[in-house]
Amino acid sequence: MKKFMYVVLAMLLIGSQLSLSAQNKDNQEKKQRPTPEQMIQIQTNQMVRALMLDDATAAKFTPIYQKYVKELRECRMMNIKPRVKKDATQDAEANKTPKPAMTDADIAKMLKDQFTQSRKMLDIREKYYNEFSKILSQKQILKIYQQEKSNASKFKKEFDRRKGQKSGQKTGQGNRQKQQKQHVQRHLQK
Repeated sequence: MKKFMYVVLAMLLIGSQLSLSAQNKDNQEKKQRPTPEQMIQIQTNQMVRALMLDDATAAKFTPIYQKYVKELRECRMMNIKPRVKKDATQDAEANKTPKPAMTDADIAKMLKDQFTQSRKMLDIREKYYNEFSKILSQKQILKIYQQEKSNASKFKKEFDRRKGQKSGQKTGQGNRQKQQKQHVQRHLQK
């Protein structure tokens, strides 16, 4: 009888481990990042809803807006260097050795590249402003730009939040440290 109970308990233990393993795989599949094309589609759908477009206008607007977002994305990626995956030993070594200081030539090149990128983004916005003007009102076009600015702000906040968590801070810890520094500086000024 005891052997039977041990066998049943062992089976239950194995069964629970298998189901937990399957759940972890499901969670990993759900957490996969959307592709750039999927992100463009999500942004387009969000913008159609925000502008409250009817079906006919949405059908005209969607392909134009998708091209616009794609061109802006390509322009933003212009100055971004591809990431190199590091293993744990390389990551530890990278944290120990400081990055070399940028030379004046490096800084000048970086700034000129940023100017070029800004001009290109402005050209893209002007080009598509003319396209949007053919099918949308000026208020709707303004709403597009406001929505873009709002989204950029949200992405920046999320990026900063995640960056803080990666460096070992708890959420909100960076804000507390800032507030403490400001408090100390106020008292020192008195």
